[in-house]
Amino acid sequence: MTAYEINHLTRYYPNQSQPANDDISLVIEEGEFFGLLGDNGAGKTTLVKQMANLLKPSSGQVSLFGKLVSDSPLYASQHIGYMPQSGMALNNVTVDEALYFAAHLRGWSRADARQERDRLVDLLQLGEVRKRTMFQMSGGQKRLVALATCMAARPPIMILDEPTNDLAPQTRIRVWDILREANANDGTTVILVTHNVLEAEKVIQRVAIMKDGKVIAKGRPGALKAQLSRQLHLEIIFSPNIPPTLPGSVKPHQISPGRWHLLIERDEAATYINSLSHDLAVEDFRLSTATLEDLYLSMVGPA
Repeated sequence: MTAYEINHLTRYYPNQSQPANDDISLVIEEGEFFGLLGDNGAGKTTLVKQMANLLKPSSGQVSLFGKLVSDSPLYASQHIGYMPQSGMALNNVTVDEALYFAAHLRGWSRADARQERDRLVDLLQLGEVRKRTMFQMSGGQKRLVALATCMAARPPIMILDEPTNDLAPQTRIRVWDILREANANDGTTVILVTHNVLEAEKVIQRVAIMKDGKVIAKGRPGALKAQLSRQLHLEIIFSPNIPPTLPGSVKPHQISPGRWHLLIERDEAATYINSLSHDLAVEDFRLSTATLEDLYLSMVGPA
């Protein structure tokens, strides 16, 4: 069954001549782990706010399980959990109260809402902050509480806008495991909004890439990466103060000081290997098949 059908969606903000979303059409199937990728300002958050019926489109339509979200102010909220990029409602109550209210407001009985609160506290390891308000927590703790609130009462669809921002590496891994399990075991449709392509590639089943308010590519990651079948991913690690000399004209993308990656043609691989093997500045290099991030950067360009 189709979860979301988006038809020719366009959204202008007041006093702006360029649309934040420009004639977007997408289909997201029930049970998918779907990625919406793009740099800041690409229009991702504007799109998902319309999907959650928090913004009205200038033109076009959003259907959720076959019904227009614009037909009812409550319809979308009854079917989705939405985790915004920052902030959340219920800031002035404790974590326990926020999770209880979230489950109860989604139709669960008081007893079931209390059980759901306790399940989420355990699942996301919120025990030490359960009696605190949002104003008494770190950025990472706030993100976990926002995720728990989104998950309360097991909504059939979760829309997560940069869910792992501010989280420590080990906590990020746990969150991805939790989301995978919700998708695989509960059949939850997960819509992930992010600019972190490396993280997204590990979990998503289909993807749409956005730039300047438009969807410029969509499909399964493997099928999209097939567009780069004649190219290889080259990662170079070198002394930060002495960048290596590259034999080709391709401009590398800097991941961090002393670490580059770039796409090269397969028939140029031997030339690069020979050059880098004799370059004293190079500490290590690796060749691999092209990644989703390579495709993303080739379409969107480095930030």
